[in-house]
Amino acid sequence: MKKTKSATLERKKEIITALEDFGLNLYEQMEKGVFPSIKMPSRSIENIHYSSDLRQYVLGERAVRRSARNIRHIRPFTQLVWAAYFAHELAKHRKTSTLRDVYYSAQAYNMSFKDQPESNNIITDLETVSGFAREDFNVFPEERSAIFGDLTIEYTVPGYEGKQLNLTSHPDGVMIGPALTSAEFAKTGADKVIAIEKGGLFTRFVEEQVHKKFNALLVLTAGQAPRATRHFIHRLNKELNLPVSIFTDGDPWGMHIAMVIISGSANAAHLRGLATPDAKWSGVWASDIVEYKLPSDPLTDIDVKRLYELQKDPRYEGKLWQKEAKKFLKIRKKAEQEAFSRYGLTYIVDEYLPAKLEAFEKS
Repeated sequence: MKKTKSATLERKKEIITALEDFGLNLYEQMEKGVFPSIKMPSRSIENIHYSSDLRQYVLGERAVRRSARNIRHIRPFTQLVWAAYFAHELAKHRKTSTLRDVYYSAQAYNMSFKDQPESNNIITDLETVSGFAREDFNVFPEERSAIFGDLTIEYTVPGYEGKQLNLTSHPDGVMIGPALTSAEFAKTGADKVIAIEKGGLFTRFVEEQVHKKFNALLVLTAGQAPRATRHFIHRLNKELNLPVSIFTDGDPWGMHIAMVIISGSANAAHLRGLATPDAKWSGVWASDIVEYKLPSDPLTDIDVKRLYELQKDPRYEGKLWQKEAKKFLKIRKKAEQEAFSRYGLTYIVDEYLPAKLEAFEKS
C-alpha cells in the first residue's frame, strides 16, 4: 500500500530537475546571444477540449510563446521565471507555502504582482510549462476540507517521517493540508469513500458513526472541493481501490461540485490526477426532492440559467445528469442536504443514506 521512501525522494528529485532544466534552457538561450523565450501550451478556451477517453478536460495542441524581446511579455516573463525560482527553493528545502504567501513572498524579491489573482495565474502558467501541479512545488491553498475514518497514514514531511496517524483521532476530522496530502497510506479498514459538501452533514455523519455503520471514509469538501482534496480523493480511489460516492445540495451548484470531483474542471485541463471518473453523484437529486417531499426553495433565474449551461456541457451527457437537470427545470425547486432533518436528526443516516449506498453498490 505504501510507496517506498526512495520513490518519494525520486519524485522530489524529478521536480527539482525539471525546474533547473527550465532555468538552464533560458540561460543557454542568453549564452547564444538571443532573447530568451518560453513556450507553453495555450490555456485559452479554444484550446480546452473534453476527452471522452480520459473523461476530463484536456489542453489541445495550440501553444503560446513569451519572449523577452516583446516589451508586453517582459512582465509576465520575469514573473514566471521568479515563480520557477521560488518553487525550486520550496522543493529543494522541503518548505510549504500557500497561494497567499506566494503573493506576499514576491515582495521580498522586489517582484511585483498587482494582486493575488495575478500571482495565482503565474503559478498556473508554471504548472503548464513544467507539467507538474503546484502541490508538487509545495504550494497549497488555505486548508478547509477534512477527512474522518479508519485510515492510517504515514507522514513524509520533515520532522514527522515515519510517524503514523489514524484519521479517527479527532472528532472534527483531520484537515486535508500539505502534510496529509503528501502522506502515504499505511492501512485502512474502509471499503468506500463518502464525499460530503456541507460541514453540518459531515459532523452529523461523524456523530452517528457513519464511518463504522457503512465502513466508510468521510471527506468534507466544504463546498467546491479544493484541488488538494480532489487529488486526495483520486488517490483513495486509485491507490486503495475505494469507490467514491458524492453527496451535495440538491441544486445545479451541487451537481457541479460533484462533477468537478468526477471529471475535473476546465481551469485544470493542463493537469492529471485531480479527477475521479468512476465516482458517483448519489444525491441530493431533484427526484429526491419529490420522492422525500423535502422542504425546498424556488430556483432562481441564475439557477435556471446554470441548468441550461450544464445540459450543454459534455461532462453531463450521461442519462442520470440529463434526467436530473430536466427534473430540476420541471419542478423549479432546490433543496439543501439539511432538509432531511424535517423527519428527525438521524433520518438521513437511518433511511436516506442506506438506500443511496445500496443503489450505489448496484450501479
